[in-house]
Amino acid sequence: MSTLHFRNAKFEANGTDLSDHVASIAINYASEMLDETAMGDSSRIHKGGLKDWSIEVTPHQDFATGEWDATFFSLVGTTACYEVRPQNICATSGANANPIYSGIGVIESYTPISGDVGTLLDAPLTIQSAGDLSRNASAT
Repeated sequence: MSTLHFRNAKFEANGTDLSDHVASIAINYASEMLDETAMGDSSRIHKGGLKDWSIEVTPHQDFATGEWDATFFSLVGTTACYEVRPQNICATSGANANPIYSGIGVIESYTPISGDVGTLLDAPLTIQSAGDLSRNASAT
């Protein structure tokens, strides 16, 4: 088993690599829990339902043309293609070392200005599922 020094993740939106701005990123992947408990059961019985995913990204803000704010301000409430990899290198199939997580999502929230005095200006972004999340471990 190998571990990863997490310091070079890839984040792509609509084919544009914006990884160099990302300070933190998280993919949340879950299933709804349906209650299948019936008369006579002495414990709750749960059954997996629809899947749900989201991506939470905290970047350092950049107002230049083609950078963070120019890319995401107009995408709020609309769908786009997103891709995340643990490392910003080609995907590899050996032991699933660098899988590609991708899907169509909709931006739920974007905070163009967020920070404390004396800190870097951040711009947190939350993307919600608008389709399935795929995991591809093939070499690319």
